[in-house]
Amino acid sequence: MAEALKVEVVSPEKVLYSGEADMVITRTSGGGEIAFQAGHAAFLGVLVENHTRVFQTDGTVIDLAVHRGFVEVSGHPTKVSILSDTAEMAEDIDVARAKEALERHQLTLKAESVDATIADAVAGKARAEARLTATGTGFTA
Repeated sequence: MAEALKVEVVSPEKVLYSGEADMVITRTSGGGEIAFQAGHAAFLGVLVENHTRVFQTDGTVIDLAVHRGFVEVSGHPTKVSILSDTAEMAEDIDVARAKEALERHQLTLKAESVDATIADAVAGKARAEARLTATGTGFTA
């Protein structure tokens, strides 16, 4: 049997997940999605808003919305640490609220208002999309 990863997903508020997994998939800045399995080389990356998946050793998948932060891979046995500015378990996400936020940010972007508003809308849109993808409800572009 292959060695399991030690995985921790931590936000400033709490430890969202701590356990063993076969694989973790997350998204880094400029690098797209990246998967980690036991034996992965040491790694440090900057995270963007994304749907992170933790594939547990029992076959279940933990879905999280991760809103920026860092991912670090180290040691033997391999340990994956996700240190997020904000992270949410899929089951804790208010889908209706996330959909409303996505629509609001999309309207702001279509209006092409001031630069600061556009930057806020882009960031808010990315957070809402990560939330909806993590819950499996998806979104419309």
